[in-house]
Amino acid sequence: MKLVLASRNPDKLRELREALPDWEIELLDVPDEPEENGATFLENARIKARFGREHAGPDEWVAGEDSGIEVAALGGRPGVHSARWTMHWVERLLAELSGESDRRARYVCELVALAPDGVEVRATGTLEGEIAHEPRGSEGFGYDPILVPLGQSRTVAELGNAWKSEHSHRAQAARELAELLARKGC
Repeated sequence: MKLVLASRNPDKLRELREALPDWEIELLDVPDEPEENGATFLENARIKARFGREHAGPDEWVAGEDSGIEVAALGGRPGVHSARWTMHWVERLLAELSGESDRRARYVCELVALAPDGVEVRATGTLEGEIAHEPRGSEGFGYDPILVPLGQSRTVAELGNAWKSEHSHRAQAARELAELLARKGC
């Protein structure tokens, strides 16, 4: 299966390649990006997928992905604004949770794949956890140094990329997408 990811994020590309080792996945090679103005992860993933469909080859499947972190004590923020929240995401989130006892959070990933004929396939993944009190670990990216998955005592960044490629929100969504496409004979 060949898939074009409508993204410029090499970390997301690496994670999807690790989660789907039998697939050939490449980043969309265009100079601009669509405006992510959706109110949900699904809307933003769909915007990216439709943008990619306009620019990809006529025989290629295209995927749009949107993901982020939702924090219970912050009413679900930063949510769809996770990547745009500030340049210092981790520090800002820790500051906003200072003194807060409810540290529940979850990663959410929405993947929308569009077939060459425009048929849409959607997959979702979540990783539940809580926010640590300080950053720990060196692998992964984004909020990985402060998210401790349920049942774990270490952050995603401490658990490492190999763990993340099996258990992350993105890996879950990728596996669901693979299953849905396999059912369609792709």
